[in-house]
Amino acid sequence: MKKGIETEFKKLLLERYGIGEEIYSLALEAEREAAGSLERIDRIKEFNTLKVLSAFRKEEISDRHFAGTTGYGYDDIGRDAIDKVFANAFGAEDAIVRPQIASGTHTLAITLFGLLRPGDELLAVTGKPYDTLEEVIGIRPGVGSLAEYGVKYSQVDLLPGGVPDLKAIHNAVNENTKVAQIQRSRGYAERKAYTVDEISGIVKAVKSKNPNTIVFVDNCYGEFTGIEEPTQVGADIMAGSLIKNPGGGLAKSGGYIAGRKQYVEMCSYRVTCPGAGREIGASVGTNRDILQGFYLAPQIVAESLKGAVFTASLFEKLGFETSPLKDEQRGDIVQTIKFGTQEGLTTFCGAVQAAAPIDSFVVPEAWDMPGYDVPVIMAAGAFVQGSSIELSADGPMKPPYIAFMQGGLSYANVKLASMLAAERLLKLKNNK
Repeated sequence: MKKGIETEFKKLLLERYGIGEEIYSLALEAEREAAGSLERIDRIKEFNTLKVLSAFRKEEISDRHFAGTTGYGYDDIGRDAIDKVFANAFGAEDAIVRPQIASGTHTLAITLFGLLRPGDELLAVTGKPYDTLEEVIGIRPGVGSLAEYGVKYSQVDLLPGGVPDLKAIHNAVNENTKVAQIQRSRGYAERKAYTVDEISGIVKAVKSKNPNTIVFVDNCYGEFTGIEEPTQVGADIMAGSLIKNPGGGLAKSGGYIAGRKQYVEMCSYRVTCPGAGREIGASVGTNRDILQGFYLAPQIVAESLKGAVFTASLFEKLGFETSPLKDEQRGDIVQTIKFGTQEGLTTFCGAVQAAAPIDSFVVPEAWDMPGYDVPVIMAAGAFVQGSSIELSADGPMKPPYIAFMQGGLSYANVKLASMLAAERLLKLKNNK
């Protein structure tokens, strides 16, 4: 029976996707060699599933919480229950979760504007933040930036290899440092994402100098990749997007902010407005998707992580430089492959797009995306536009031409995309 399945499997890959015996055999080897990492991911998934389920049980979630509100959204019991479920699962005092938040960058901007006042200092302790935050902060001129409101900015650069410089962080913190920001994921930088243990070390470096400095973690792409979140190791507040990990592929929009109650409260007045805060904001029929997506999130994140591990294992065998390696601990869902050529990056992204359930017929091209200083190529065949928990791959069109792959609602789909990319790259190499 097994032989028959494998025969039909190879036939399917060849006839419908053009993947030959060589890549198929390499893929089997890659999966076998990554077995230990795949097993660890499943164990983390099980732990986090039980953690989330416990939060649902504690808050006594019922179908009455699925009903949405309109207009002002006063007394939206589902919306308020969602806040409590997120806070409980993340080990935080409080949380605010809203479908009106448009993106991860929007969530981060809300948090920064909620916490900072004119004359305060924002200190980025993990190097320059992600590109789309540059105009929010005022590193690049931006209308309505923090800089326009008199917020000062400084940063601590990373040590070689992308390691946080704990001594420099300690020295940089001063009495005016209101917020120390940690970016967990790598963005488009050539460094690894930070694990919760590493974030804990950064928190200690900040707090040992000024206990009143608010440690804020950009947690995008990091949720449920380990068994703890930054708010469980001393971070005061963190934020992320619902169309990334915690939305589980079902949330159609939104973001969350979680942490100490007083700081979440401050941010709530930027989610809506001073005087109203969290008391308004209609859920307009989104409660079910947000709750069900959060319940499924540990499972979906695990599928994504397993796909990333497989991709690392396969492309390591093909001789490409990957990060993280297949057996390294992961702090987010992002997998990078360094191609060194524009052609290689374009080919990889084209294969990811071709393996997508949506818009598989589209050929991605680099373009001048808002918020970036160079053209970016992006493959994303997602049910929710821009959903990074669904399989996507992108990268800036500049040396060393690195593909940043993330997401995947299905491990099988990520495997297919990686095998298809490997096949196309092999043909490209053979034709030269």
